[in-house]
Amino acid sequence: MDDPVYLSGQLLLALPGMGDPRFAHAVIAMCAHDEEGALGIGIGKLMPRIRLHKLLEQLEIEPGLAPDAPIHMGGPVEPQRGFVLHGLDWSGQDTLHVGDSWGLTSTLDVLRAIAEGKGPSRWLVALGYAGWAPGQLDEEMTGNAWFATHGTESLLFDTPVDQRWAATFASAGVDVRLLAPEIGHA
Repeated sequence: MDDPVYLSGQLLLALPGMGDPRFAHAVIAMCAHDEEGALGIGIGKLMPRIRLHKLLEQLEIEPGLAPDAPIHMGGPVEPQRGFVLHGLDWSGQDTLHVGDSWGLTSTLDVLRAIAEGKGPSRWLVALGYAGWAPGQLDEEMTGNAWFATHGTESLLFDTPVDQRWAATFASAGVDVRLLAPEIGHA
């Protein structure tokens, strides 16, 4: 049997024929993938009606120097739970270093640091996450639901949200206009 391919530090893109409308044009920054399952943060869609200052206010954190940035739809699991994807120039209490790609922090210390102007230089905030049980993502990958490619800080932090799906495919040499909407098997 082939060894599993672990996708931490990569971007996962939903293929057109996936079938789950919650993941249409999804771009997911993979943060953990091993024999125990997988966890990623959606970075391809924004939350309606909530921005960072409102979120900080709900958490009783003074916005201070933090820009009023949009909040990403991190995924359908625990949508009330917050995550910050950020560059590796900052690390906090429980920061998960995703290889040499990015950091993931889900504790309030990162939001306080951002508000104080002492946080990571590049970051984005998301509510919720995408999660898979052991072996589930591997099965979905063989079922042609997802495409994985190298994740870069530029794709995460510089590419406009509405362009991330196509731009990430393009970075892997794939023209999205040529993707078929039906999934087939040879």
